[in-house]
Amino acid sequence: MRLFTLLIAIVLTAPAFAGGPPQVGSNAPDFTLSYATKDTIVSKGFTLSTSLGTNTIILAFYPGNWSGGCTKEMCTMRDNFASLSELGATVYGISGDYVWSHREWAKQLDLQFALLSDHDHAVAKAYSSYNPETGYNKRTVYVIDRSGKVAYIDPDYRVATDDSFNKLKSALKAIQ
Repeated sequence: MRLFTLLIAIVLTAPAFAGGPPQVGSNAPDFTLSYATKDTIVSKGFTLSTSLGTNTIILAFYPGNWSGGCTKEMCTMRDNFASLSELGATVYGISGDYVWSHREWAKQLDLQFALLSDHDHAVAKAYSSYNPETGYNKRTVYVIDRSGKVAYIDPDYRVATDDSFNKLKSALKAIQ
């Protein structure tokens, strides 16, 4: 009986993201996070499931604000914001930084999109976008279609060239 009680307790307290990382075609794990834009901070303001339906969603996981590679990645999204919007996509950057760092960084870079704060890295872990050795997110990109299915994954997004970004744009064109 004790074993049965223990098993029930484990099942009831298991993380909502149990079951492995999402794959193309699977439902994207739902989450709610605080976010910041260059103009505001919103506590617990973004929920994936309530943001579905209008646009395709780009979840761009990155290690941290203020670093060279992350700045290049987010500036590429910023500089191509209009073309991504034309492809029906909305960008959300995700790192473990706090919202006030996000707001200042978004303000400095003049970003038109929200930066989600995943300080405990729970969402990054659910999306296999966390590196336990460094304690930071890995640079990965997920595209979630309007119905909430994972439509594209780049588990090793690179910023040194435009190759990864061009693959992302091709994937968005295919989803339209």
